[in-house]
Amino acid sequence: MTRPNLLSFAILLAILFTTLTAVAYSQAPTAKEIDGVYADAHALYLDLHQNPELSSHETRTAEKLATRLRTAGYDVTEHVGGTGVVAVLKNGTGPTILLRTELDALPVEEKTGLPYASKVHAKDDSGRDVPVMHACGHDLHMASVLGAAEIMARSKPSWHGTLVLIGQPAEETISGADAMLHDGLFIRFPKPDVAVALHVGNALPAGMASITPGIYNTNADSLRITIYGKGGHGSMPQSTVDPIVIAARTILSLQTIVSREIKPGEMGVVTVGYIHAGLKNNIIPDEAVLGLTVRTYKQDVRKQILAAITRVAKAESASGNAPREPLIEHLEGTNAVYNNPALAERLRGPLEAALGKKNVITEEPIAPSEDFSYFIEQGVPGFYFSLGGADPEKFAEAKNAGTTLPSNHSPFFAPDVDPALHAGIAAEVAVLRNLFTASSEELHKLTAPPAD
Repeated sequence: MTRPNLLSFAILLAILFTTLTAVAYSQAPTAKEIDGVYADAHALYLDLHQNPELSSHETRTAEKLATRLRTAGYDVTEHVGGTGVVAVLKNGTGPTILLRTELDALPVEEKTGLPYASKVHAKDDSGRDVPVMHACGHDLHMASVLGAAEIMARSKPSWHGTLVLIGQPAEETISGADAMLHDGLFIRFPKPDVAVALHVGNALPAGMASITPGIYNTNADSLRITIYGKGGHGSMPQSTVDPIVIAARTILSLQTIVSREIKPGEMGVVTVGYIHAGLKNNIIPDEAVLGLTVRTYKQDVRKQILAAITRVAKAESASGNAPREPLIEHLEGTNAVYNNPALAERLRGPLEAALGKKNVITEEPIAPSEDFSYFIEQGVPGFYFSLGGADPEKFAEAKNAGTTLPSNHSPFFAPDVDPALHAGIAAEVAVLRNLFTASSEELHKLTAPPAD
């Protein structure tokens, strides 16, 4: 290429970059737009935080969100897959984009000391009285979606297509997305060309976001292992088969699966989260029950670990002379969330425009899991990103001290609401407006797997 041609090519690239940057910035909501919806979104956040509901019991939460979205001009359907909410806004010819939030809270006693802290107690599915808290930020997710929904409804001349908003129940039990799909989510309502969601946490300061192209989080499997013994008097163990001793050996042996059977460097976690056995100190019970969570990135590693858990549990029971093999139940599971790489890179620009270039970073996959993957597995390209929730000053102090702030699911977890909620609304609107600039055909071409 000659020097004049090189110069012309460089000028063309500069013009293209400037144009794309200008387009991205035009898609970011203005401060006036966010201010116009922030009071509603913040009020919903406070209401939901003080009135959390457990998975599959989010009746009040769903009603609150549905009412707000209906008032904003959306066609709203309730009780989809249980307590799920679907809101549709049709605005001419264009792609169909799904934006999802979760409805449920956790059985956690809030210890944040906030003036609006939850004091709610409820009966769980086993009938136990448990405290309830939005310890995973779903209240902020819902408030962000409401703010974004109101801005999109008020700025219809700036975009064209169909916006589908989902309030999904039972994310914490990784069952709500599947329930909505089985209730005809993508049959009764427009099937999206792209699905979008976010998650807030204290791993980043409020006002920042991170993108993870490819695998975003882990496969998750929940298991329950019932170990059988022969009960009797605690003073005469020779006449019994002690399931607690077998359980203790099983717990320790399970930890060797990742450390000794999985290739070093591969992601694998086997955690025993509970052990239930016995009622009195001098009685050896008939059985002991273990609750496990298993996390992996790769399907072959997942299969290997699950098979090893079965082998180890059976072997330890046989070694302990148990009267029968343990019962191993797979209670729930979900695949890893996968971010379409081309989609993730496309949406980096609008996120940078909304939050600032230095406030959007790329991060490695994380260990927690969730069921947004069910939507992606229906052939819908997905984009799931992380939103910072930490007070910036406290985040900096913790980093300097070599400590970390309370994580999701902690009784002390509390996002710094005002910056985080502003950022969540801005990010979602910018992403939606960017996607609505493309046609369905363009999005399909962008997200199609590479040809062999």
